[in-house]
Amino acid sequence: MVSLPGLKELIENISRERNLPKIAVQAAIREALLKGYERYRRAQNLDRKHFDEDYFDNFDVQLDVEEEGFRVVATKTIVEEISNNDHEIALQQVQEMGGEEAQLGQEVVLDVTPDQGEFGRMAAMQTKQVLAQKLRDQQRQLIQEEFQDLEGTVLQARVLRFERQSVIMAVNSGFGQPEVEAELPKREQLPNDNYRIGATFKVYLKKVSQGQQRGPQLLVSRADAGLVVYLFANEVPEIEDEVVRIVAVAREANPPSRHVGPRTKIAVDTLDRDVDPVGACIGARGSRIQVVVNELRGEKIDVIRWSPDPATYIANALSPARVDEVRLMDPETRQTHVLVAEDQLSLAIGKEGQNVRLAARLTGWKIDIKDKAKYDHIAEDTKFAEARAKYKPEEVDDVDDVEDIDDIYEEELENENQEELENELEEEDYNRDEE
Repeated sequence: MVSLPGLKELIENISRERNLPKIAVQAAIREALLKGYERYRRAQNLDRKHFDEDYFDNFDVQLDVEEEGFRVVATKTIVEEISNNDHEIALQQVQEMGGEEAQLGQEVVLDVTPDQGEFGRMAAMQTKQVLAQKLRDQQRQLIQEEFQDLEGTVLQARVLRFERQSVIMAVNSGFGQPEVEAELPKREQLPNDNYRIGATFKVYLKKVSQGQQRGPQLLVSRADAGLVVYLFANEVPEIEDEVVRIVAVAREANPPSRHVGPRTKIAVDTLDRDVDPVGACIGARGSRIQVVVNELRGEKIDVIRWSPDPATYIANALSPARVDEVRLMDPETRQTHVLVAEDQLSLAIGKEGQNVRLAARLTGWKIDIKDKAKYDHIAEDTKFAEARAKYKPEEVDDVDDVEDIDDIYEEELENENQEELENELEEEDYNRDEE
């Protein structure tokens, strides 16, 4: 047996520091020692024997924790004549060792442990490197098993440190397990959050990574729509009891411009006539929604009533703007014109287009806001009728062309709208000059 002084204490320390069970640490040590023995054998290969990748598969390491040492054993097949000493043993040799009843083809396990001094410095270094890698693999596997079922849920997290633009946080699975590191990338952070060391946040577990990549395996988010859904479900009993359901969520946690703040639109519905789903989510004097807003550091949240009628749903989604009329111009390509009063235009569109952009994501319709006073119903109907007639599906031969119809159709409408806008601007300039 090769002596390993301090083996028992080493196993206990690694188990405690890396949050691994002792049996997992022992398995990693056995595998590392086996790799060290393989390195030793390859270094001792004076005959230049060819070792295949699976050459050492019949070797194993037996760890003796109490005696603090290890043995290397080999499983060999009993044969008449030996062609490979590492895999075979002669029947006569087995009989001389006391195995009188041994037969050809049977397998025996033999101790092939090298002498204490023969193991060598290079083999010891190989063992140390492999052990470190195996322990990392064991740790990653345990984290994966622990958090795999928690993907798509919300966890409590604590800020540990910063790496480049990412925040490294400590999260807990909630099952009495030790904390594990998670990464909160820049794109998943909220602009109003103050990520200081020790600060705690609720985070959405977006992904549990696999493979051998370095760094935390857990990817968490403060910008995902799933966090909003969780916060409302946690705060509104009617959602938890499935009396009120969240139908859709559109969130812009990191707007394209720093002049626009984060905003979310959430559509809710209920089958209970006695329950107001919007009121249930807002709460008395806004008490429920305020808890969600506070957790999201002041993010604006619009709770709207879902409707099976697209026109009603779109009008609701453009809240807080008042909508006069919703015209579903082309249900196939889901294009709509929304008519509002002049004083509601900027409110319906929102700052830098945020309101209409979120409403479009929430409903799945392409929304074009129009001034009701300047809107020409006949002209707009004619445009869409001509566009539909021009690009009839049955006239398209290539399948790819069918997929491009929406783009062509939309491009033509944009060009026509642009021409109208330019004409209006020219007319305004002309009137100013006349004055």
